[in-house]
Amino acid sequence: MVDLLLVNGFAYINGRYRDVSIGITEEKISYIGKEKVPAKRTIDLKHSRILPGFIDPHVHFELYCGTITSRDDFYYGGKTAAYGGVTTIIDFLDPSRNAKELVETYKARLALAKKCGVDYHFHACIKEPNGDLEEYVLKMKELGINSIKLFTTYSETHRRTYDKDIIKLLKLSRRYHFIVEAHIEKDELIKHDENLTYKDLPEARCEQAETEEALKLCKYAVSTRGHLYMVHCSSGRTLKAIVERYEKYIGKYIIIESCPQYFVYSNEVLKKDNGYLYTFAPPLRDEESRKLLWEYFDYISCIGTDHCSFNKEDKESHTLLKGMPLGVGGIETSFLTMYEIFGEKVIDKMCKNVAKIQRFANKNGIKVGNYADLVVMSSDPQVIKKPHGKADYSIYEGIHLSNTIVSTLVRGKFALKDGKFYKTTGKLVNCEK
Repeated sequence: MVDLLLVNGFAYINGRYRDVSIGITEEKISYIGKEKVPAKRTIDLKHSRILPGFIDPHVHFELYCGTITSRDDFYYGGKTAAYGGVTTIIDFLDPSRNAKELVETYKARLALAKKCGVDYHFHACIKEPNGDLEEYVLKMKELGINSIKLFTTYSETHRRTYDKDIIKLLKLSRRYHFIVEAHIEKDELIKHDENLTYKDLPEARCEQAETEEALKLCKYAVSTRGHLYMVHCSSGRTLKAIVERYEKYIGKYIIIESCPQYFVYSNEVLKKDNGYLYTFAPPLRDEESRKLLWEYFDYISCIGTDHCSFNKEDKESHTLLKGMPLGVGGIETSFLTMYEIFGEKVIDKMCKNVAKIQRFANKNGIKVGNYADLVVMSSDPQVIKKPHGKADYSIYEGIHLSNTIVSTLVRGKFALKDGKFYKTTGKLVNCEK
């Protein structure tokens, strides 16, 4: 007997929809098939689609940005994630310089994350390393983490990691089998003129800065045979250049992530009266670059959101670019907006691929033995409204969608059921060794 049986649904399994029932026992999927099995509880899904729970590999909950903390803490971030069908999030530890600081940042972040209603994991984050890098890596692995994020920019806030250490980390990534995640912008091309406004953001953080740095790090990754993961690729031109030079290494030594905002908007929105609401780094690019992202979509392995939400007032109160909090929310609508554009092609990029790269056990799709992380989606159209988190706006408001996420199950429990949020307790997810 199963604890819960979902019937009359079409489950997305191995690239196609199957008319099956799904049985859940405790936290895991215990049955998939058409037979009538005894169940303590049965729910009729009325021909809705059942998708695997999504994994957002790039969020910033409760992030202190120097002057302000992002609005969605782990409770509200988990809530808005559930509304978006996201059952697992990966946040970032605060940047650390050595193994000792790494442990301190891990403990601090873990304490904050315990109020998250979906499952959670962390990326290690390094800055200006001053300790032994191999010791750092071994401590990270001991903590169950499989990825180190670094910045090739932000030298003004002492977050940059320089080339010699990047090369060392890439060599170590081959030896110890982890991912080197990089925020890729050429620091020397970033402009810090204090008179720049938000409308100058594309010039201050130019597309060339991303492209040049990306190609350089791809070269390092190939020469070291390390594992490079480029976060939030914003530029179709960058992606095209990588494909032209390193196509055969993509998915092997080079992994590329992008975000919904870069597919939905061009930098024309910065010219609007409320253009300051669309500010984040790296910034939006021009329409030609956006179309190239669409064209080369198949080369992108993962879709994250870079979710870092603020209120309108947080943006309005800074007339100049300096001091303005850069970031937007988007986890609640990330899947549906991308599904509207690319259909089923986006599903694996938001579940299976992330689970494989991060080595998450039992979170790579709908199969017996996996955790019952499931999303129920109906064909009811909707218009995006204000999100269910703590932020008071979304850049996606007003967009028409053809589908609605009705329910979200995290390890077999409803975090969202028929559009109503239920407070659940997420768990820490560690990587397989």
